[in-house]
Amino acid sequence: MPTHKPAAPPAPTPSKRRWTAHLRKPFGTTWLRWLTILLTIWIAFGVSLAGGNELSSSYDLTMANGLVAGFALGFTLVLALWHPVPAWALSLAVTVAIATTARPHLAGTAAPGPNWPWSTPALIAHATVLLLLALRVRTRNAVAALAASALVTFLLQGIIGAERYSGTGMVAVAIFAVAVLVGTALRGRKEARTQLVEQETLTASERAQRTVLEERSRIARELHDVVAHHMSVISIQAQVAPHLVENPTDELKENLEGIRQNALEALTELRRVLGVLRSEHPDAPNTLDPTGTDTTANAAPHAPQPTLDRLEALVDNIRGVGLTVHVDITGRRRPLAPGVELSAYRIVQEALSNVLRHAPGAIAEVSVAYEPFGVSLRVVNSPPQWPAPPSQGAGHGLLGMRERGAMLGGSVSAYPAKDGGYVVSAFLPAYPRVEGLSYVPQDAGHAANAKASAHDPNPHHPDKDGTA
Repeated sequence: MPTHKPAAPPAPTPSKRRWTAHLRKPFGTTWLRWLTILLTIWIAFGVSLAGGNELSSSYDLTMANGLVAGFALGFTLVLALWHPVPAWALSLAVTVAIATTARPHLAGTAAPGPNWPWSTPALIAHATVLLLLALRVRTRNAVAALAASALVTFLLQGIIGAERYSGTGMVAVAIFAVAVLVGTALRGRKEARTQLVEQETLTASERAQRTVLEERSRIARELHDVVAHHMSVISIQAQVAPHLVENPTDELKENLEGIRQNALEALTELRRVLGVLRSEHPDAPNTLDPTGTDTTANAAPHAPQPTLDRLEALVDNIRGVGLTVHVDITGRRRPLAPGVELSAYRIVQEALSNVLRHAPGAIAEVSVAYEPFGVSLRVVNSPPQWPAPPSQGAGHGLLGMRERGAMLGGSVSAYPAKDGGYVVSAFLPAYPRVEGLSYVPQDAGHAANAKASAHDPNPHHPDKDGTA
């Protein structure tokens, strides 16, 4: 039966998106945007009413003309919230119109005369418009607007002039310069913070990608020895096989020799790749962690890769540093594929290492269950007895577990226990990546969490305090 998806909510109209984008760019967070809008509207309302009254009384204009001029200045403030450049041009044009209209009336006023060419409401309105303009455009454009305002002021007061007025040109240009300086500084600060956030996001993404690559490189170095061993066996068997057959044919000898040569070439390529991987830190000493819990220690180049047969030795080493560990092995012990043995050992090793780092004084229980189609692993620790010291780990232990499980077609899950402890649960198939493989793990809790992990859109669960 076809399913019908619920209708998606209607997308915002272009005008609404444009309105939101225009405000979000210069004014940042929501509360700051609305505070800017309310403050600007309040200034515009004051300029419209008080300015209209002052213009009519100072310049001997009618009340109607004064209110029209005042509301024109107030409108430029509101317009500057969305379109600062046209608002600046309109503010300058309204000021020039008011100054030229009032100029003939200045001769009949008493000394020293009213403020001209910039009246008080015009000065407040234009300074606010320049501030909003500097928040929205490039610095050179804001400086150009300031220079144009200063040039118009010079033409009105210095070239055209008038009689009986108090000159406000110098004061106006100084106030306009401060407004542009403040707006440019705020805009530069916001751009710097935006670039810093973008850089931090990019750095975190690169760090996560590098962590994945480093972990996969370490897994490749470990699995090299397993593959190289099998290739060496193939080469030796191909070389010995003709001596085990009486009167071998030339075709048989030729085929066996070809098998041997291919195995040797593959082994040579593997060693070459391993050399490249190990050349990342060529001068690093070959040291082993005495507890067997440091998976980042540099293993000896030719040391055998560990398997589940060495699990007891690993647990004994960890017990030697003070952690109480109980081991429970169920099912029929049988050898598994070398990659499965190595990955199972490393998963248990990393889980116990996390217990040492993040849960001091806790009791750990390690369960290994050999099932018909693979092996189930479960490491559970009780709550810590005292606070854990700050972790110095690289933060990708759990990531490495998941990489190992995914590589073999298994699953790994990690989640907090109900009593305050922590659980690491995994299943590794005996025959990795066999199509149609299904299993029923003995651990029902792991089955549920593995299923949940498979549907989790963000599989990188935090480990303990957020690092693994």
